[in-house]
Amino acid sequence: MIKPVRKAIFPVAGLGTRFLPATKAMAKEMLPIVDKPLIQHAVEEALDAGIEEVIFVTGRGKSVLEDHFDRSFELEKTLEERGKEAELRSVRAFLPKPGQISYTRQQTPLGLGHAVWCARNFINDEPFAVLLADDLILAEKGCLRQMVEVYQRVGGNVVAVEDVAPEQTHRYGILDVSDDDGELVKAKGLVEKPAPDVAPSTLSIIGRYILQPEVFAQLDRHEKGAGGEIQLTDAIARTIDGVPFHGVRFTGTRFDCGNKRGFVEANIAFALEHEDIRADVRNMLKKYV
Repeated sequence: MIKPVRKAIFPVAGLGTRFLPATKAMAKEMLPIVDKPLIQHAVEEALDAGIEEVIFVTGRGKSVLEDHFDRSFELEKTLEERGKEAELRSVRAFLPKPGQISYTRQQTPLGLGHAVWCARNFINDEPFAVLLADDLILAEKGCLRQMVEVYQRVGGNVVAVEDVAPEQTHRYGILDVSDDDGELVKAKGLVEKPAPDVAPSTLSIIGRYILQPEVFAQLDRHEKGAGGEIQLTDAIARTIDGVPFHGVRFTGTRFDCGNKRGFVEANIAFALEHEDIRADVRNMLKKYV
């Protein structure tokens, strides 16, 4: 029997150094895509996929995330008094149910695998999702929802994948493919950030995972991999003999908002999805290009 995916981990302890000085006093996950912060996009994607419990792995200076997903009585009262009903609905609509969000700390930045390991006591013996807010995906059906539909058929570990240029394999976890039907990929191995000349393929993992709890037994070893960090992909790779491993080529467009180019592109793409400003944005782009 395939257990349902009810819990999702959001590693949000990073410093966001690529966006300094903007992130000096603000969590990078709160950087806005038009009018909604990155982390809200990710949480809404998770809830749409059926996630019931959200676990944030935070660090120092991230209390703004907790405030964002909490009631703001002063703001709501002011909006109500001024008759700003649309704005009032917008700040209430995304709020989770009481007890639906939990927080834990990653005191030392030892890598993505370590961040996920920090949330182990919230997961127990269940499958769980991991979402990286930096990877923003514009899709008619949310990426995680697409993955859950595949997971319900195949079980095991499921990751979102896309093909990258050969010269970029050193930036990603790369699948060693045994079978590929165009949408669903079965993998026999996984290599973290291989050089192009030794990469087993160009099929890379992006920041969406559905994982079985067996991965925690591997993360418990705290073995360091590429970059001297505890890599989540290394732990997944060590479970492949006992846990099926599949990649899903999702339908949608991914924006790497961990860098300035991807962040700017995401703002343009999402702005063009807003009916109220779409025409203005198009005219603005014509002005500058």
